[in-house]
Amino acid sequence: MKALIFPGQGAQFRGMGRDLFDAYPEAAEQASDILGYDLPRLCLHDPHRVLNDTEYTQPALFVVGALAHRRWREENGDAAGYLAGHSLGEYCALHAAGAFDFATGVRLVQRRGALMARARGGGMVAVVGVDGDRLAALLAEGAFTTLTVANHNTPTQHVVSGDAETIGALETHLEDRKVRCVRLKVSGAFHSPLMRPAQEEFAAFLRDFRLDDPRLPVIANATARPYPAGRTADLLTRQITSPVRWTESVHHLLDLGVNDFVELGGTVVGRLVDQIRTAPRPAPAAPPPAPRADEAQPRPAGPAPGPRAADAARAATELGSAVFRRRLGLRYAYAAGGMYRGIASPRMVIALARRGMLGILGTGGTPHREIEEGLRTIRAALGPDRPFGVNFLAHHDDPAAERAMADLLLRQDVRIVEASAFIRMTPALVLYRARGLRRGPDGTPVCDHRVVAKVSRPEVARAFMAPAPDAVLDRLVRDGDLDAHRAELARQVPMSHDITVEADSGGHTDGGISTVMMPAMHRLRQEAQHRHGYAEPICLGLAGGLGTPEAVAAAFMLGADYVLTGSVNQCTVEAGTSDAVKDMLQDIDIHDTEYAPAGDMFEMGAKVQVLRKGVFFPTRANKLFSLYSHYDGLDELPARTRDLLERTYFRRTLDEVWEDTRAHLRSRGRHDDLARAEANPKLRMALVFRWYFAHTAQLALNGRDDRTNYQVHTGPALGSFNQWVKGTDLERWRERHVDDIGVRLLEGAAEHIGAMCRGWHGPAPAAPRPVPRTEPAPTGAA
Repeated sequence: MKALIFPGQGAQFRGMGRDLFDAYPEAAEQASDILGYDLPRLCLHDPHRVLNDTEYTQPALFVVGALAHRRWREENGDAAGYLAGHSLGEYCALHAAGAFDFATGVRLVQRRGALMARARGGGMVAVVGVDGDRLAALLAEGAFTTLTVANHNTPTQHVVSGDAETIGALETHLEDRKVRCVRLKVSGAFHSPLMRPAQEEFAAFLRDFRLDDPRLPVIANATARPYPAGRTADLLTRQITSPVRWTESVHHLLDLGVNDFVELGGTVVGRLVDQIRTAPRPAPAAPPPAPRADEAQPRPAGPAPGPRAADAARAATELGSAVFRRRLGLRYAYAAGGMYRGIASPRMVIALARRGMLGILGTGGTPHREIEEGLRTIRAALGPDRPFGVNFLAHHDDPAAERAMADLLLRQDVRIVEASAFIRMTPALVLYRARGLRRGPDGTPVCDHRVVAKVSRPEVARAFMAPAPDAVLDRLVRDGDLDAHRAELARQVPMSHDITVEADSGGHTDGGISTVMMPAMHRLRQEAQHRHGYAEPICLGLAGGLGTPEAVAAAFMLGADYVLTGSVNQCTVEAGTSDAVKDMLQDIDIHDTEYAPAGDMFEMGAKVQVLRKGVFFPTRANKLFSLYSHYDGLDELPARTRDLLERTYFRRTLDEVWEDTRAHLRSRGRHDDLARAEANPKLRMALVFRWYFAHTAQLALNGRDDRTNYQVHTGPALGSFNQWVKGTDLERWRERHVDDIGVRLLEGAAEHIGAMCRGWHGPAPAAPRPVPRTEPAPTGAA
């Protein structure tokens, strides 16, 4: 199989493109008109000695690469299976794959080159003859924590980027240790966080262009994987601050079966490919034995002890239970929970599903018409086969709403739901589960509706591990909602085969400790499997506190069959909350959260974990619960307290809030609840106070000015994640994507497990860092 590759900055030379300009004079003239100068004259003669200046180099290389591809296509047709380009060369690859036309490409690289040329105070140095581990050790030895490995050109050639003064100190440090290094002639710290101002300007510039999906697979520098649908502009923006993962990109192409690399527009990256192909690759970890279908306790199929970083990508796919991955159709034993009010958005679900992870659409507090629209969006993007989930939230005070949600899920043929906040098996949930049962060829039940249950208490876990209650099944049959055949099958399977043990987390939480909960849940699973003799095993996942590779590794070492993340996903590009909230969340630490009453279970005293830093919500929410506990109605509140609530909490009178609440209950058909509240001052006070919780959540989602009242559900895992990514390409939320976070957490976890295994027989391993994925003369500054 053939791949076309294109060089980046560093491949330019005076005289380049002569035959191409002669063959395609109209294209050369078009490019010159757009650029405002004679491009052939620049490339062929460089009379003003500016060809090596970034703002001129980049358009010149793009035009030469694009025309070289035009000639190759005329001679060979569309005979390539894949395309890739090194830094600037990625624009040539995207143009060749049909993502944008020639004129658009010229305009894009002209702007990119100008913005990058404006960068000052930075520098880059190529380090030759050492591998990635040795380079990391050298950087750590000299405490060069602000520098970034910007290009991974070959296994033994890397480019380090950062501020000019520190780059100079690194040169001295390397020369003292007899390590060959070459200072590049650039003024900016390309492919590092220092390029963020240029990145932000370029992102705004891209909004004026329509960039299509490539028609052929193009390997992205930022991910070393093909461009996914809908991400062309996004990944080009990320590329400015993200490292160039050229070695990994070539390895991926080789793994895909590419055996012929054709370089167009230069000869530099072809030599890099030759070095990558001939360099030894670490032996892959041995795959785990395939689990038996009747295995009662699926064990985590983690990586073999001691996988090196190069094996982490493969090892990440082997973490957790193969049973879980197989039955849900996933590549990774990884899920992202369905965050309230659509924060877990369709865009988030799509990104995760395309990467082989389980994304769960957030539905709590979302109108059904919006849920259905979200499902249409997801299915249009994913097609019929890629799995995804939908959150099914318990409604403790509104069984009709719960039944309406079950009907929607059945009507829309949703195959996977995340059951949240259930404390008992309700008719609506049992109906969804049982309607998806049928008898297989061997007579055993086949489950077409999967329930991924979130539990934090043993009695709830026990209920999900048991079959549906007989009384509920009998009632559904009696009411004509379920046939007797499916009811009988429901008595032979657990309510959920996949149960997520939720330790202390953002949002609703019992504050559980994972090291206490998981062993207890394992014993419950053993008892359930033994008592009921299920043909299909129950899997246990773990959620809560998963913000770093070490935490994810600990979850798998505790015996988790899969992991489910939450807080780390709400501060990403795909999260359906406001930019204002994301700006606040990206800087929190592990101590910046607090517990507050849960609005949907206010009277019960249930707790949620929320953002504390920069907001008054947790203090005010706890004050409201204290008032509810001490007074029997709004009329008993002291005048000063009532005035405080109306001025600072509600920003309107309590009477106005009650009128809004009455209108809401009427619109939902909850006339009995309204009648009870009219007759019961205590209940009326609870409903008025609940209004504050709905209002503050909506303020945060909309990003309105009243930030002090924002209610933001989040946990300390996000704080630990923020510390882990500090100083890397993921430090700011606009660089964070849910699928990339998932892969990095899993790969880091696999690497950490291997490092710990090695550390037990030697020095303790260093904590994993989110090293950006990103290498005969040094090349690829931009």
